[in-house]
Amino acid sequence: MTGRQLRTLTTETLADRTYRAVRDAIRSGELGPGEKITERGLAERLSVSPTPVREAIRRLEREGLLDRTGPRTIVVSALEDSALQDLAEVEVALRGLVARFAARHGTGAQLDRLDGILDEADDLLILIQRRSAQQRPVDDHIGALLDTMQQFNDTVNACAHNPVLVGLVEQTRVFSRAERRTRLLEHIRAGDLSALDRYGYHRALVRALRDRDAEAAERIVMEDARGGLLGRRPLSGGEDTEAGGRDSA
Repeated sequence: MTGRQLRTLTTETLADRTYRAVRDAIRSGELGPGEKITERGLAERLSVSPTPVREAIRRLEREGLLDRTGPRTIVVSALEDSALQDLAEVEVALRGLVARFAARHGTGAQLDRLDGILDEADDLLILIQRRSAQQRPVDDHIGALLDTMQQFNDTVNACAHNPVLVGLVEQTRVFSRAERRTRLLEHIRAGDLSALDRYGYHRALVRALRDRDAEAAERIVMEDARGGLLGRRPLSGGEDTEAGGRDSA
């Protein structure tokens, strides 16, 4: 019985990875709207068997990212803006739920880690602003800042102590992490350094988590995520929602 369970887990895990790879290719434009795909073709490109590809295709059809136009014909869907809005609303709600769980279950050590990460981000932000004013290169420091803030997001997820919920957030992302990072870097390189300093919600979130205020934590995260994903500010951050200034909330 143990052997059968392990084989099932391995298959499911491979199917999940295949699903995410195809979904990210669609959302990044690598697989464009109207492009025809086949199980065999995807399996060869991903170096997997047809079985996880078949499961990934079924999931993506249910999500509206793929359309089956014939018995053996599958094409990438042309998502309407309304469909993206619907997907974004789901992601916003799930992120808020993660914050609610984090307020209930985050440990003292995890919350201390969140404050420490924000201190590191503040130091990097000051350095970036100083070097930018001196017209010195900042790309490496910006990359370090985005990496630091991804640690913040990952730690908030860990505070929830609910891997199933965190997995659902990953599955419903409107933009992949790489896409979000690219979009933020484009704004920064265009001279919009304010993009790095507009996420003061981080300190407010940690305070809500320390107070075990699940409602406030959920509201803070949902307002920030909604602003980025539903177009209420120019961009949503490099990974999830990126760095903010110390006690600026």
